[in-house]
Amino acid sequence: MSSAPGPPAPPLPDPRQRTLLLTLDGPDRPGVTKAVFTAASTVGAEVLDLEQVVVRGHLALSVLLSPARDENVLVDRITRAADELGMRVVAEAGLGDNAPRPTGRAAVVVMGAPLRAHQVAAVATAIAAHGANIDRIRRLSRYPVTTVELDVSGADVAGLRHDLSLVSHEVGADIAVAPAGLARRGARLVVMDVDSTLIQDEVIELLAQHAGRAEEVAAVTEAAMRGELDFAQSLHARVATLAGLPESVLADVRDAVRLTPGARTLVRTLKRLGLTVAVVSGGFAEVVEPIARDLGVDHVRANRLEVVDGHLTGRVLGDVVDRAGKAAALRELAALEGLPLTRTVAIGDGANDLDMLAAAGLGVAFNAKPLVRRQADTAVTVPYLDAVLFLLGISREEIEDADAADDAPLG
Repeated sequence: MSSAPGPPAPPLPDPRQRTLLLTLDGPDRPGVTKAVFTAASTVGAEVLDLEQVVVRGHLALSVLLSPARDENVLVDRITRAADELGMRVVAEAGLGDNAPRPTGRAAVVVMGAPLRAHQVAAVATAIAAHGANIDRIRRLSRYPVTTVELDVSGADVAGLRHDLSLVSHEVGADIAVAPAGLARRGARLVVMDVDSTLIQDEVIELLAQHAGRAEEVAAVTEAAMRGELDFAQSLHARVATLAGLPESVLADVRDAVRLTPGARTLVRTLKRLGLTVAVVSGGFAEVVEPIARDLGVDHVRANRLEVVDGHLTGRVLGDVVDRAGKAAALRELAALEGLPLTRTVAIGDGANDLDMLAAAGLGVAFNAKPLVRRQADTAVTVPYLDAVLFLLGISREEIEDADAADDAPLG
């Protein structure tokens, strides 16, 4: 069986091709790009590369062209067009296209409130010391935090992540390092802790207030979060103090729970992108499940309280969702969604989240204890949960445009 020959393969770029790099800068206004390319079209120039950025009304435009005919005429016509718009032009002749970018591409996100110059300098210094190069930079957000994303080549992602985690602790900026390219796009699973992460409260402490044991339970919770106590044992001890409470207190606690600022925006945006969102909690399904349904969360894993004759018995049903249980839930959900662990993101604040954060492709410590911050891939130290979106390369402008289109509420 024969088939018709396909079209001929396009020619490879000629490294001896005469090229011209034109860099223009000046005040931004409508028609600048039109004027430049209209002038270039008069001599049949071929566009090889193009990049433009506008910062506070100042435009910088770089164009790599193959002149096709007299490059002096091309420069003259573009210069005249730029002069009429108040733009400056620098022309540099050469041969061939851009040099190939080194392998090992990484996305480095730097976030601060505010973001200081010395923090960016420290990041750039570490990248250079790593032997990598910053190819492009863009701003992801200005409010409520300032976030920039650096497109880096020539990096070993694991090594650079380690180096920049040290920088993060030294200068106080939140820094995330992730593989760039296709690895940063497509399906993902995002798994969150609940208490002091998705919500501002510790549910067990709210329940303990009804039992008159709030201070006792809070002290045990804090010790467990610091990693000083086994979580499962501490949970059983705290739940035992709730024995005899009427089941109705669960509804009271649900009403009292406060979402973390940005929680709705985070989940809503992730869902718009087609990502799967799950919560894995050492708290209680009776409180967590209604919150998850309200937010549109896909999966819930949490402990369940035993209730007999309308009262809490002070016992937990089944296996406790502890530190190991959270990591197991992450793996189970990733398998359920058909995703490798490299396509997972975990967010948590306590020692019982550490195994889950370590198992995920990106582990994010959210306003976490020092132990957790030191061991996580990256940290968010501002009190806005939607700041995690910036670590994933999603800009504030994209979030707000989507919200405006859907007329979605903030939160």
